Amino acid sequence: MRLIEITSLESQELEVYGTLTEAQLRNRLEPAKGLFIAESPKVISVALDAGLEPVSLLCERKHIEGDASGIIERCPEEMPVYTGSRELLASLTGYTLTRGVLCAMRRPVPLSPEVVCKEARRIVVLHGVCDTTNVGAIFRSAAALGIDAVLMTRDSCDPLNRRAVRVSMGSVFLVPWTWLDSEDGTPVGTIHHLKEMGFTTAAMALRKDDIRIDDPLLKTTERLALIMGTEGDGLPDAVIDAADLVVKIPMHHGVDSLNVGNAAAIAFWELRSR
Repeated sequence: MRLIEITSLESQELEVYGTLTEAQLRNRLEPAKGLFIAESPKVISVALDAGLEPVSLLCERKHIEGDASGIIERCPEEMPVYTGSRELLASLTGYTLTRGVLCAMRRPVPLSPEVVCKEARRIVVLHGVCDTTNVGAIFRSAAALGIDAVLMTRDSCDPLNRRAVRVSMGSVFLVPWTWLDSEDGTPVGTIHHLKEMGFTTAAMALRKDDIRIDDPLLKTTERLALIMGTEGDGLPDAVIDAADLVVKIPMHHGVDSLNVGNAAAIAFWELRSR
């Protein structure tokens, strides 16, 4: 363990934990150098179990032989472990650390949708879902309820955003995911891409021709891609029109929709592989 006591917040090595934005951490110009932050011993352990590479650790002094000890044992001996008082670390990160441990980790190399979905029977496509809490919750439900993969359009929230990782409790490391690009640069192009991979596409929306989420047709579909839209406007009309099916969750008392995270959990349970 290469223990480094923090006495100042000016060190360039600490920028990853304090001053760098999520976009800077992601490093789109040099993806191979991109990083993300995992928070809490449980989430960091899940990331390590998934084979992700730790770069450095930040923790309170008391956790070096406490909550962080198991994490430190699993990391390379030469990896820096930055430590300091609770107050100093809070002033660096802007908030009190969850159980006092943060880990900077190397972003995994993104795979193609074809590779991620090669053996998948049930996937979810997040189309413009940009709320970090919702994305984290959807990944947690996907892991718990047997969704094989998650695909994201480029205008969706990065699943490795610090808050999304925390809300998912590390589930973003358990479910294969990648970005889904449109073949022709239009939203409809993403639907064509899914169909070429052999999926029946089902848009979650309200239309006159929609079917219920418990329709037997959905349960017997061999390969199903469930498409969910942004929190405010839902899916674009062009995407709904291009999908093979339009699916709704029946509701009562005049309620027309649920939060996308809640709707995802219901849909995943109902449409899970049997």
